[in-house]
Parts: sequence; structure tokens; C-alpha cells
Amino acid sequence: MEKEYIDFAIEQIVNLCKIPSPSGFTKKVIDTLQLKLTEIGLISVETNKGSLVVDLGGCGNPLIIAAHVDTLGGMVRAIKSNGRIRLTKIGGFPENTIEGENCLVHTRSGCSYSGTVQLIHPSVHVYEDIATIARNDLNIEVVLDEKLKTDKEVELLGIRVGDFISFDARTMLTESGFIKSRHLDDKASVGTLLSLAKWIKCNAIPLSRKIYLLFTTYEEVGHGGSSGIPDDCREILAVDMGAVGDDLKTDEYKVSICAKDSGGPYDYDVTSKLIRIAEKEKLNFAVDIYPRYGSDAGASLRAGYDLKHGLLGPGIYASHGYERTHKEGIENTLKLLAFYICSQEKYD
Repeated sequence: MEKEYIDFAIEQIVNLCKIPSPSGFTKKVIDTLQLKLTEIGLISVETNKGSLVVDLGGCGNPLIIAAHVDTLGGMVRAIKSNGRIRLTKIGGFPENTIEGENCLVHTRSGCSYSGTVQLIHPSVHVYEDIATIARNDLNIEVVLDEKLKTDKEVELLGIRVGDFISFDARTMLTESGFIKSRHLDDKASVGTLLSLAKWIKCNAIPLSRKIYLLFTTYEEVGHGGSSGIPDDCREILAVDMGAVGDDLKTDEYKVSICAKDSGGPYDYDVTSKLIRIAEKEKLNFAVDIYPRYGSDAGASLRAGYDLKHGLLGPGIYASHGYERTHKEGIENTLKLLAFYICSQEKYD
């Protein structure tokens, strides 16, 4: 895999992380993806639910490779009488991970207003309980960057209950190769799949089987992979973050192969082949179990699809917070995917 495709993946990841896309508010990032795929020379089809399906070619035993563009975020739950906003979370994360974060409130008329997520008791010099107050949706609020004091003034801006709230990604690429950002889950994988598609298209890479890509829009709320899968598919690979911590072997430099998550074991044959490829090609990888984790592959099975399923992805530190990965983790993930779809019989 040439360096230009690793660099392309990193570039796409950085750009995608900066586009607000909480689950249910993904139109802009999907439009961006469609444009990029068109530039590569590929046709994408938008599903009724807003996901994207791309046919990469090949013949026989169809495989779909899925990554999700939707991220954590929030919605306006209520507008308080003092002009502050109570939010409801989209996706699973503790409130302390967004405390002090810059954010945008997106109205349904197309306007966006900046603000900050703060404690209701935010000042050390005023409140004794600043260190001990519970971090929950009663004690966290959005303070808008507008001159206002009442709920009526907020409503005059066009802000309503049900408007989406996105958190500042704060994306950085360091000279040492680290990518630090919110929403690397799962835009690190989306950027990787874009690079895989470009590598296949630009080099006319022969595929060992029929390959589709699926970019889903509701993974963080559990039903991203529950629809949009072509009827002829026999297998799904979810490409999603590898969690880092505790007794796990994955880190930011590795490609993670998940053997089991909260939904149970992944397909034995698919997982075993991924491991054999990683070993044979001397990739930096780890096999782990994630008991507090779900994926688009699991969602597809719960929806009734008869598919073999697997899960892999780059190691991501501090998942569902301010996350970090490394270009080596992206490279190992990209290479494992490339070997899997181009030389399958070699590893049987």
C-alpha cells in the first residue's frame, strides 16, 4: 500500500471530523462523502434512511464493508427561563466528557449558534460544590454566545426544542503522526474506507469477490446497519474503532480485531481469517473482546440479515471523549482490509 493512500486517509479523516454530524443530522457529511466518491470516480446510492452504498465491483460471494458517519451529539431538550439550554444526549457518553466544550446549536431553518457546555455552577470563586456536583443533564447546560436573559429571547433566534447540538471536534494532526479529535469514532474508519476505494479505483485492483461499501448514519443510536444492505450480501465487515485500555492489547498503532462484543462472538471463520492475514502479513494487530461495545454488524444481524460478520478498526484512545489515534493504526487497518478483499483464497 503506497504512502499516498495512507496520507489520503489521514487527510479525509481530518476533514470529516470537522463536519458536524450527530446521529440524525448527517446530511452535510453524506453530501461531502458523495462528492469525494464522485471525484474518485465511483457512484454512490443514498438509501431511504440516508446511508450511502457504493459498489466497488468484483464477482461472487458479496461482502459489504461498513463504517458510520454519525457521531455523538445532543439535542435541545428544553429552553430554560434564564435563556440557558438543557440538552439531551445523542449516543452514550458521560456528561463530564463535554463539560467546558464549545458547541453549535443547529436550527431547522439552517442557522447555527455557538455556545459552551457548562456546569450550572461553573465558577470556582462562587460555588463550593463545583468539584462534587453531579455531572448529569440537570446540572449541565448550554450557554449561548448571544446577549439574552430569557427563554423568549432564545426562541426569537429560531431555536426550538429538538434542534441538534454538535460538539467542537478540536481536530489536530501532530508532527509525530497522532490524530487527536472528537468523533474519530467512526470517522477514522470512514476516511480509511475512502482511501481503500481510491486505491482500488485508481489502480484497477482485481477483487477476489463482490465488494460493497456502506456508510451508515444511525450507528451511535443502535440501528445504522439494520437496513441498506444489498440483498445478495453474504458477509459484513464493520470497520469501527478499537477500544484502548484496561486489559486490552489494542493501542493507537494497531489494527484491532474484535472477537466478541456486547452482542456475542463474531463469526469464527471471518475472525480467524482476519487473524491469519494479520499474522502472515506481519501487521501490527491485536485481538480483543469489548463487552461494552456494539457495531453495525451486530445491528444487521438483529435486523434479520443472514450474514457472516466481523469487526476490525484502528485503535482509538479515550473512546467517546476527546479521542486519539495514530497514522500507523490507520495504515495497519487499511492494509488488513486490502489483503482481505484482494487475496482471500491465499489465506484459506
